[in-house]
Amino acid sequence: MTPSFAPRPDLTANIAGVRFPLCLMNASGALCVTREELEALGRSKAGAIVTKSMTREPRTGNPEPRYFAFSEGSINSMGLPNLGYHAYAELIPSLKAFGKPVIASVAGLHEDDFPEIARTISKAAPDLIEVNLSCPNIPGKPQIGYDVEASERVIRRVRAVTNQPIGVKLPPYFDPAHHAAMAEALHRTPVDFLSLINSVGNTLVIDPERESVVIKPKGGFGGLGGAIIKPVALANVRAFAKAFQGRVPIIGVGGVVSGTDAFEHLLAGASAVQIGTALVEEGLEVFGRIGRELEVLLAQKGYRGVESVVGHLQEL
Repeated sequence: MTPSFAPRPDLTANIAGVRFPLCLMNASGALCVTREELEALGRSKAGAIVTKSMTREPRTGNPEPRYFAFSEGSINSMGLPNLGYHAYAELIPSLKAFGKPVIASVAGLHEDDFPEIARTISKAAPDLIEVNLSCPNIPGKPQIGYDVEASERVIRRVRAVTNQPIGVKLPPYFDPAHHAAMAEALHRTPVDFLSLINSVGNTLVIDPERESVVIKPKGGFGGLGGAIIKPVALANVRAFAKAFQGRVPIIGVGGVVSGTDAFEHLLAGASAVQIGTALVEEGLEVFGRIGRELEVLLAQKGYRGVESVVGHLQEL
């Protein structure tokens, strides 16, 4: 008899009509600022190339030390270091030659920045535009994502200047009323996908030996990432997946350090997953490792692929 082998689970993903060869990619901010870093993502097993959130002008970011890893995760206050949107507009066509989707992450220090950047960057034809409404590490600048009316305005203004699929990267919300208010606003806007969540803003990590904070900007306050924020990320993915009943694809972000973590994001309702802290700490090999772990887990559980897992979380 010829032995029969079950097909390998399908780890591809589809976001807003764009096919990703692997459902895992970098989170904006993780090893994606320079041409060299972006091209390295292109050569890696990552399912997409996500740019650093770009501003109007190049930025060096906040003073160092501005990133610190610890056993449960990381804290950072990078301050949006990036090359400026004109540089990324020039880079995107060559990045597309790697044969995987390019996601342009757009940020702004003022509302008017977003449509200006999106108008120019859309001419470079990224596959998706991710509008970052949730950077918590600019001194004196509030996160737009906590202002529902401003968020809706920004999304509408970006939609008016580009035909590319657009999504929003949102901060974590901690109350069902906040989930509901933002979901209601997003229902009124032409949003094609959601990225949930950005780092948990304005947290504090202390080194008890030195009796000191661990990063310099903002008196030591920074965005929390890594394994420690996974329950917060999963809650937001689940809340918005239920609010949209699966009609708007979600990219889950936060606490993914293993294939099991990625699987949990899929169960909660994410269609793909971004990796931040684990990428910074482990390097580009993280995509292959987590991909293999996810493939084994799906095969063990009898899932045909990623799409058959999305949103299948059971409630008691």
